[in-house]
Amino acid sequence: MSKTAFLFPGQGSQYVGMAKDLFDNSVEAREMIKTANDALGINLSYIIFNGPEEQLKQTEFTQPAIFLHSVVLSSIIRTLQPNASAGHSLGEYSALVAAGSIQFYDAIKLVRARGKAMQQAGIDNPGTMAAVVGLESDKVSDSCLEASSAGIVQCANFNSPGQIVISGSVEGVKKAMEICKAKGAKLVKELVVSGAFHSQLMESAKQKLLNELNSTYIYDARFPVYANVTAGPVSTKEEIKRLLFEQVTSPVRWEETIKNMIRDGVDEFYEIGPGKVLQGLVKRINPEVKCTNIDKYSEVEKYL
Repeated sequence: MSKTAFLFPGQGSQYVGMAKDLFDNSVEAREMIKTANDALGINLSYIIFNGPEEQLKQTEFTQPAIFLHSVVLSSIIRTLQPNASAGHSLGEYSALVAAGSIQFYDAIKLVRARGKAMQQAGIDNPGTMAAVVGLESDKVSDSCLEASSAGIVQCANFNSPGQIVISGSVEGVKKAMEICKAKGAKLVKELVVSGAFHSQLMESAKQKLLNELNSTYIYDARFPVYANVTAGPVSTKEEIKRLLFEQVTSPVRWEETIKNMIRDGVDEFYEIGPGKVLQGLVKRINPEVKCTNIDKYSEVEKYL
């Protein structure tokens, strides 16, 4: 039997003006976007629709913005009933809302708190991230280990075959970049980020998030959500909470996640939210499976 899954993008997919067409064309979208503004006590939709881009790129706004766009889309797609979901880093929160594990109103506040905590951690413990292309994952991990004498550095995202992101202190990442090049990486490129996400430098954000998680109602998921930390399906509220906590300083095991979903019978993916980043990764991981992205209202219409 064919199974479908929703995939939700993470930070980096945002663009000014996203979700504006949803707001203009759907009463439900309009209500959800207004609810988000009220829940946060800020005019988030103004920043999303009008920018400036510099403000939208600040982690405390980026995270709730992408989350909002994704969740509104998944909410108004009536005819598609996924059998599973997964999200890349921040996207895991969208995946959990789609699975009924966290209510929208609670989740938007949780995501903003996560964004603020991560932004602050990036100021308190400055770090950086870099993409490594064309090198096997074990070689990248070894490079990080060798470079750790220079500073904190670890693998942060295992995105697709030969596409890995490393994260840590500036010195640690720079050293690991040199070692990865020496080991034969095709491309090593520092990323423009506001912090060393998914590394030990996010420990303070993790502790702040725990307080928020402890005061948020989390329910068992209606269908399996594949977690970043384990790359496996999770549905109990206790485990969901524990893995959201661990996720802040753990690598995103995206390649394994997609392979495990396919192994478990998923043959059709829908990327729900801004951009096509995950669609590209799925194609690299397994070109045989179908992956459609849904970002604009015109792409939602056929499923209403």
